[in-house]
Amino acid sequence: MEWLPVGIVIALAMGFNYTNGFHDAANAIATSVSTRALTPRVALAMAAVANLAGGLIVYKFGAVAATVGKGIIDAPQGTQGLVICAAALIGAIGWNLLTWWYGLPSSSSHALIGGLGGAALAAGATVKWQGIFEKVIIPMLASPVVGFVLGYLVMTTILWAFRRAQPGRVQRGFRYAQTASAAAMAFGHGFQDAAKTAGVVVLALSVGGYHSGDHVPLWVLLMAAIVISLGTYAGGWRIMRTLGRRIIHLDPPQGFAAESTAAAILYVAGMAFGAPISTTHTITSAIMGVGATKRLSAVRWGVAGNIIGAWIFTFPGAGLVAVISYFLINLFV
Repeated sequence: MEWLPVGIVIALAMGFNYTNGFHDAANAIATSVSTRALTPRVALAMAAVANLAGGLIVYKFGAVAATVGKGIIDAPQGTQGLVICAAALIGAIGWNLLTWWYGLPSSSSHALIGGLGGAALAAGATVKWQGIFEKVIIPMLASPVVGFVLGYLVMTTILWAFRRAQPGRVQRGFRYAQTASAAAMAFGHGFQDAAKTAGVVVLALSVGGYHSGDHVPLWVLLMAAIVISLGTYAGGWRIMRTLGRRIIHLDPPQGFAAESTAAAILYVAGMAFGAPISTTHTITSAIMGVGATKRLSAVRWGVAGNIIGAWIFTFPGAGLVAVISYFLINLFV
């Protein structure tokens, strides 16, 4: 039964992965559903398939998984390392469920990293602050700015390019184009977020003595990709309403611009830098940038402020739950 603690941690990782899927399903499809480019169930099915494909591509481009598995904390070998992993995952799951309940599109990625940091600090383990700063904090600050500016520029380009076109035809064309942009966004979500869960599973296998090296086993990626796609298909309707309608009412060209912008940022960050950036931050800021081309007052900045507040509290919130979980688990270990 020596494998049982590792099995429990892997089960928790898949539980987090599932909540990640339904929590962040809105990231990929909210704009397509709100513009009526796709029906909700068709959009969710498409996003689930694209998430699965994105998760599997990590086998070739595994830098994000390596960052989460090796670049955030140094977990000790044995039981204590597994307790740290379990507490971190409970912290991330708890934060995901709380923000989902209130319909706030917070970052599952940062909840996981906050959970790892909190659990490691509670255990007295090493937290790799330089790695967190370079691979997490800088991308966390940069990606919303890039998303806003790039979304603004892409939408401005679209408005200029189609300024003399017949509006009805433009709307119909971009409604079709949104199918591709939503799929690209979902693929990027799978590429980024399935990799993060796979990284935690590899960390648990390593501290449990069942794995060595930096490579991610194929079975881990398959499991992570399948579970996140199932979670995506379950949907996250509360958050979908926030992203699709409450920030700004989008039309098909705006939806296409936001999704294309966010997908491009996810690919570049993951493939070029191995940075585990937040799909939530990226698509939300892109939506704001796209909306700002209409007029700044078109963006409901009060709603945006609530979302940013959830972003700020994600690290400490998930970390605090992880700390409490760590001490509670140790009562029974």
